[in-house]
Formats: sequence, C-alpha cells, structure tokens
Amino acid sequence: MPRQRPRAVEHHAPGNLCHPAPEFAIDEIAEAFFSNKEALNKRLLRAKEKLRNAKVSMELPAETEITRRLDNVLHIIYLLFSEGYYSKTQNQILRKELCWEALRLGLLLVDCEKTNLPKTNALIALMCFHASRFGARQTSESSLILYPEQNENLWDRELIRKGMHFLSQAAQGNEVSSYHLEARIAYWHCLKEDSQEKWREILGLYDQLLLINYSPSVALNRIYALYRVHGAQAALVETEKLKLENNHFYFMLLGELHKDTDRQKAKVYLQRAHQLARTQTEKHAIQAKMDKL
Repeated sequence: MPRQRPRAVEHHAPGNLCHPAPEFAIDEIAEAFFSNKEALNKRLLRAKEKLRNAKVSMELPAETEITRRLDNVLHIIYLLFSEGYYSKTQNQILRKELCWEALRLGLLLVDCEKTNLPKTNALIALMCFHASRFGARQTSESSLILYPEQNENLWDRELIRKGMHFLSQAAQGNEVSSYHLEARIAYWHCLKEDSQEKWREILGLYDQLLLINYSPSVALNRIYALYRVHGAQAALVETEKLKLENNHFYFMLLGELHKDTDRQKAKVYLQRAHQLARTQTEKHAIQAKMDKL
C-alpha cells in the first residue's frame, strides 16, 4: 500500500498538488547548470535532434533501468527546488510553486518501492528543513531576511518534524550521499541557538561534503562555518585561496570577515558584491549590510 503523503506538505502547498509542472526559461536552466544561454541553446538543439533521429519514445523505463536513472532524477528535483528557494534569474525572494513541485515529485518517488531509497528520503528531508523557514525569509515588502535575523517563531515546526522523519528513514543502509550531509546541515540550521557545538558539527559535515561533492558554493559555506568556529583570520586564509572574482557571495563573505577589523575594506568588498548581484532582491540585502557599516 503506498505511503500517505505528509499532511504538512499538502497543507502548505498552494492549491492542488497536481497542478501542471512549471516551465523554465533558457536563462533559468542555464543558471542551474552553471552555463550560459548560448551554450545551453546549442545543447538543447543537439538533444532534440538526437531524440528525433533515434526516434526515442516517451515511455516508462524497464525496472532494471529505474535504479540506474534515479541519481539524475534526484539531481533534477534538487535543481528545481534550489531555483525556487533562491532564484538567481527572477526578482523574487521565493518561488514557492517550484519548491512545492519538487517536494511533490520527491514524495512520488518514496511511494514507489524501487525508488524509495535512503538518498531519496534524505533529499526530501533536506527540502522539508529548508521549506520550514519560508515564512521567515521575507518581509511583507518582499525584502530578503538573512538567516541570523530570521524570527524562529515563524519557522514551520510541522515541516521540521516531517524532515526529521524522512532523515530517520534515510539512515537505513550504509550509503552516505551528498543529500544525507546537506540534510543534516539543514537540520542544524533549524536550531537557532548559535552554539559552538552547532557550528563544529556543521563544519565537520561540510568537510565531508567537499570530499564527495565539491563545488565553489559548498566551499564558501564551509568557510562561513569555519569563521563561526575558529574566527575571521582563519576563515580569511581559506577565502582568499578561492579567488571567486565573479561571485557576489564571495565578496559578501569577505565583507563579513572584515567588518569588525576594517570597515572601509568591508565596504569595498560589499560594493563589489552589490555590482555583481543579479537581482534587485540581492542588491537590497547587500545595501542593508553596507548601511549598517
């Protein structure tokens, strides 16, 4: 008998969860795959031509193929959720409809025995933990509220409990995927108290995550955790090694690391972050940081 869909997701998703799947513009897809519109257009044209020439039909794959294809499916669902959670192509704080669609698709996978695997549950846990903070991430004027300033009373405790349930389901077996590690990091962010234990645990999880799924964003997030555990100087050494000259998060981190020792330098870094930010939402958040200086 298929598992019942968690009520929290049904309650918080707008309308019927069987709404049509969202459509993406080329620039949104390009951003998700760290590419550009021109390169992605060429890839899409080649893919369409290949499908036509091979006369590929859209049908359910054989059972022996399902497990092999699952990693790609989970990755796409995660990209869908990520675009909704922090859109890089739209002037919006959240695109909740994308996040709820990602959750809906993930829950369909746990309804199927072949795809109800620990890593599937780990991804759903990760999305539940992040979705639990939707109500605290923006003001009534749709301005971004960064994590340290969020009101934890606005966090959705029911979604956090659902996340813990799926994280428990993900603990079966011996596999530790990137979704397991990211879900555990997201769980620690559902505890607002800034204890040394919390940040040491998060730092250790990022160390593991870098070993199995390196990316510049993971490296930056790990450095912030390092800052909270070992201080700004230790974090600065690691930050300057990355040299992400076209990444506004990189300059935001440098601004944060200098704010207590050299406010002028911090302001210069934040001004560079402001120039690189692609949405007005991000620019407003960076301007607020500069105003505090």
